[in-house]
Amino acid sequence: GTRVQDRAVGFVFQHYALFRHMTVRKNIAFGLEIRNKPRAEVEATVRELLDLTQLGSLGDRYPAELSGGQRQRVALARALAPKPALLLLDEPFGALDAKVRVELREWIRRLHEERNITSVFVTHDQEEAMDLADRVIVLHKGKVEQIGTPEEIYDRPATAFVASFVGSINVLEGQVKGGRAALGTLGVSAPEGAGDGHRVRAYVRPHDVDLERQTPPGAGHAGEASESAVATAKVERLSRIGFMVKIELRLSDGQPLSVELTKDRVAELGLAEGDGVFVNLRDAKLFVQDYAI
Repeated sequence: GTRVQDRAVGFVFQHYALFRHMTVRKNIAFGLEIRNKPRAEVEATVRELLDLTQLGSLGDRYPAELSGGQRQRVALARALAPKPALLLLDEPFGALDAKVRVELREWIRRLHEERNITSVFVTHDQEEAMDLADRVIVLHKGKVEQIGTPEEIYDRPATAFVASFVGSINVLEGQVKGGRAALGTLGVSAPEGAGDGHRVRAYVRPHDVDLERQTPPGAGHAGEASESAVATAKVERLSRIGFMVKIELRLSDGQPLSVELTKDRVAELGLAEGDGVFVNLRDAKLFVQDYAI
């Protein structure tokens, strides 16, 4: 087997794993020194990485004197120093607070572009994965559920697990009747291969739902409404998050539904808690056992 120091792989762990008795400068130089690189090369690389990681003035400090975000940047610099062909990052930002995580995420994205380095980044934070990755692998209980670009994973989930795991989503229960999937009072096309009586689950993004205050054109009576993916619901709660408003609805059959609309759209509709609305699904991912559309 190849000696660890001869493998062209860099590692960065959640809890930094820095050498506490060494200064920042010595930590970064470590991988080069054990490879017996010339002193001038070591010093030039350390200087470059201190600048790259915005740690320029901290070279003579010890890890205990740094913040979590600074320590993680030292760990990244140390892993990058020997110019690895592959960087393995195991939940590297897991111990950091949200603001620092976002800053380091932006920094590591720029680093990828500048250094043209290949990384395998393990994270439970799906936003982190979607933001950083060119390709995402979704694993569940040791099994690969889907491999694809962030857009494919989000817009075209291959399995019910991926649909439920990536991004916020509503799950509506239903059954196939007469070639349609009846989700309580909502009705949509049944998934391919699903016959009458099959149980189905529809996964609906909160931003893939439209609301109207009055009967939408062509919806007709309640009986016909179920055929056009329109249902009635009551507004239980409105909460403003920046430009978006999160609306918690209760469908007439009792199923809850979360919707996200812009604050302008909510103002246009004049929505208030307790109001009745018509619900229209723009997009739903349906799964029956292993079938998907």
